[in-house]
Amino acid sequence: MREQRATPAPARRVWRRPMLSRSPREEHRASTPLEAFFDLCFVVAVAQAAAQLHHALSEGEVAHGLLGYGAVFFAIWWAWMNFSWFASAYDTDDVLYRIATLVQIAGALILAAGVPRAFEGDFVLVTVGYLVMRVALTGQWLRAARDDPERRESDRRYALGVAVVQLGWIAKLALAGGWAAAAFLGLVALELSVPVWAERRGAIRWHPGHIAERYGLFTLIVLGESVAAATTAVQSGVDSGQQLGSLLTLAAGGLLIVFSMWWLYFEQHADERLSSTNLGSFVWGYGHYVIFASAAAVGAGLQVAVDHDAGKAHLPAWGAAGSVAVPVALYLLSVWLLHPGAEARRSPRRAAYPLAAALVLCAMAAGQPVLLAGLLLAALVAVRLLTAPRGAAR
Repeated sequence: MREQRATPAPARRVWRRPMLSRSPREEHRASTPLEAFFDLCFVVAVAQAAAQLHHALSEGEVAHGLLGYGAVFFAIWWAWMNFSWFASAYDTDDVLYRIATLVQIAGALILAAGVPRAFEGDFVLVTVGYLVMRVALTGQWLRAARDDPERRESDRRYALGVAVVQLGWIAKLALAGGWAAAAFLGLVALELSVPVWAERRGAIRWHPGHIAERYGLFTLIVLGESVAAATTAVQSGVDSGQQLGSLLTLAAGGLLIVFSMWWLYFEQHADERLSSTNLGSFVWGYGHYVIFASAAAVGAGLQVAVDHDAGKAHLPAWGAAGSVAVPVALYLLSVWLLHPGAEARRSPRRAAYPLAAALVLCAMAAGQPVLLAGLLLAALVAVRLLTAPRGAAR
């Protein structure tokens, strides 16, 4: 008889491991499939926010659209950032950790469902989604505090800060008008101060390479959402009988913009800035709000440009052009400030960033502003490549 090989038993999933801080020098630390799944679910909320911004701008409700977008995107970005930095320090990948993360994903989807209402001033559903995410996150911090005695005080401060500020968001639902706006600004300030306050008792040991990769992946997702939004707008224009030549010009300019934005962000590694000081890491992490929000807004702006070309947007030509030019300029300036790498910010190579941003804003007054903006960004990429020190090009 032929000998039968024993089938290896499947690996058993561990229900609970000690939640100890992972080493910031751990080699080959990459994003996990669970983190990628988390990001993909969050992009639903990003797409909802960008869609609402597009509709508000096309209707000429510029102030309303920008304020609503800024508020909603803060909620999306801050919830994503809270999870990402915690996971970099304490990802045990056991069953309890996975369940807590899936609960946070459920909260993110509730938040996404509430985005359209939030643009109308109704933040109830967004707050419910935030509450679901925050309950799970608070439990994670308390679990870390129990298992990691060296950073117990910092972990407890994180748990307390997250819980107390969340109570503030719930209380804000009872306010209206100017009081609600003032409470929102105050709560944003408290949210941003929680990590600074918590880490006075000891810094959490996150991994620089892992954090840089997480931010890079979310940048890719946001840029991809802009590509999808612009593609849908062009397709709608073709189906409605818009002039093909004009649509192709807008599409070419939009592709040059998004491709160049990708190139410029990933031109340099972020590990150096993250490894330098704790203050530098806070600035880098918080500053990405502008990078993420502007990247997503570019897609909304391209949709507005297509609407204006079809005569559907209630905006003047310069307003439609500004829907693209302003977020592109903000993106360039934020990348210039946050990704200096080994170069001095005032070096001739880096001076090309603010110059390109200024020229993109000037293009609002020109014919074919989207195409011109795309050509300016492509020229910036070319300048960066041609002036790179030998051996420095990636």
